[in-house]
Amino acid sequence: MAAVSLRFVGSGDAFSSGGRFQACLHLDGGDEPVLIDCGATSLPALKRQDIDPASIGWLAISHLHGDHFGGIPWLVLDGQFAGRNRALTIGGPPGVEQRVNAAFEALYPGATAAERAFSIRFVELGEQEATTLGPASVTAFRVVHGGGAPAYALRIEYAGKVIAYSGDTEWTDALIHAAQGADLFVCECNFFDKEVPGHLNYRTLADRRELLGCERLVITHMSDEMLARLHEVEVETASDGAVIEL
Repeated sequence: MAAVSLRFVGSGDAFSSGGRFQACLHLDGGDEPVLIDCGATSLPALKRQDIDPASIGWLAISHLHGDHFGGIPWLVLDGQFAGRNRALTIGGPPGVEQRVNAAFEALYPGATAAERAFSIRFVELGEQEATTLGPASVTAFRVVHGGGAPAYALRIEYAGKVIAYSGDTEWTDALIHAAQGADLFVCECNFFDKEVPGHLNYRTLADRRELLGCERLVITHMSDEMLARLHEVEVETASDGAVIEL
């Protein structure tokens, strides 16, 4: 069996702090790859890392903020003009189809009605319900963050491994349930010690590290303030292009 790998296609926050691409994770090593989040910068990030966008048939979205789902219109358009014929299935919070289509229409009026050689299917992820998304089983846990729809942490079973992902959130015990026993927990850490609603800081996460019960913890989605203090951090940190082997 091939090793499971998770690549940080984008490890940045909404403002691309440090020049990083927005949130996008590429899970590979199973029957097919799975993309987790697809921020607005994801298409150029995929191409820069030589990942064929047309190879992505399955996409899991944590929440409906542009730096986590805003790249979907360009992923679709790229496939449309590059002759893609592989279906694309997108799983996300309730309302994901309406929000993606609204964003698409705002950017390219009439685009949602265009004829394409591939189908697009949307799946709404229910809270604490395992949902099959191609080669993965995805369980969503509601966390504390805005977005106009429920924001989720995702627990993904894939090729015999468990990968948990916080999405964006302040501290909530839902993270414990999502991360417990996971081989890898990718957690947002927007700030070092600053408390901001809807986001985590390193001090809080470090104080609660043992509660998470995961094998490995990697932090991502870091602001300029957080990036400036990485020398003080005692956990693994993400960077664009970094690959975690599981």
